[in-house]
This record gives sequence, C-alpha cells and structure tokens, in this order.
Amino acid sequence: MNVLVIGCGKVGSKLATVLDKLGHDVCIVDRDAEHFELLDHEFSGYTVAGIPIDQDVLRNAGIEGSDAVIAVTQDDNVNIMVAQLAREVFHIDIVLTRIYDPQRENVFSHFNLKTVCPTNLTVDAVCAALEGAIDLKQMSFGTSTISYYSLPLRENLIGKTIHDVIPDPGSLLFGIQHQDGKLILAHDKREKLNAGDKLVFAKMVE
Repeated sequence: MNVLVIGCGKVGSKLATVLDKLGHDVCIVDRDAEHFELLDHEFSGYTVAGIPIDQDVLRNAGIEGSDAVIAVTQDDNVNIMVAQLAREVFHIDIVLTRIYDPQRENVFSHFNLKTVCPTNLTVDAVCAALEGAIDLKQMSFGTSTISYYSLPLRENLIGKTIHDVIPDPGSLLFGIQHQDGKLILAHDKREKLNAGDKLVFAKMVE
C-alpha cells in the first residue's frame, strides 16, 4: 500500500518507520527538514520538506498515487485541511487524522473523516485502569469509534447471570470471557457468571 504520512514529529516518524518495516511504500512530509532526523536510520521511504497544505507539495509527495493519507501534525487545523484536500481534491479513500481537541471531532465527522484523538484515548485508558479494566481496545466504524474494555467479575456477581449485570451509563455489556478464554456474547441473559470471568463492555468514544 502507498501511504502518505503528514507530519514527522514523534508520532509521524514512528508511524512511518513501522509502516516501512511492514512493507508499505511510505512518503512522509514535514515543513521542517530537520524533523526527518527522527526517522529510523533504516527507513527506506521518501521524505518531502514543504508546507503540508500546499497542493504542489502534496503532489510532489505522490498523493495522487497514494492509497492512504495519514495526517498527524501537532496542529489540528493543518490536519483537517490536509484531510479535506486528500478527500475532496485528490479523492483518497483512506484518510486518517489525529486531533488533540476532542470538541473538533464533530468537524471531522461532518467531512466523513476517521479520527484518532490522543486526549480521549488517554482519558479512557486511565479511567479503565483505575477501575481495574484490562485489554482496552478500540475499533472504528465509519466516523464513529467504539471502545472495548474488560473488568474482572465482582464477587457479588459470582453465580448470577448476565441479566444481573448493570453497565455504567453510556456502556453496554458486550460479552463474558470465561477463564478458558472463550468469549460468550451477551445475548443470552441466562448465561451464568463464574469466578474468574471477565465482563467485556463497549462504549462510544466521544
């Protein structure tokens, strides 16, 4: 896959390096050529120095032949402008964008863009950890993201059924993972809960 990465900071440089090692054809753009020094010394992709929202810079970086564009600069405004250009001008199907301000997710959703918000990811991870959650995972469906997390079964629920589980507001019980690792979906409310089980919940990432 031909992947164009916009922004060669800590995230962009790491992402480009990993994608390159996975066998993808990678080009990374940054306005400051010195940032390319963050790339792994074995990085075999291409680098282009220039303003990311300049269409000529994007063309020089091969956007017209790209399968995916990933905007991960430290500026939300730059990321959304690059994403718009990729989608509306160059008709790229896969456009992923990092944003810092969770309130701007609605703007990206309006343009049908997939986003990754470090702020929300961090908050969800910390809150889940405080509650004893493990295996925090996220999946994107269109412009929406769902977070899956598991919690150890509380002692007061041992011997009871799925029907007795009351999820936190905004969450729903997705399933139960038994000690043998088998996951049982929560559609059968009569499923018995045993010691050592884990409750798997799902919730929308705001």
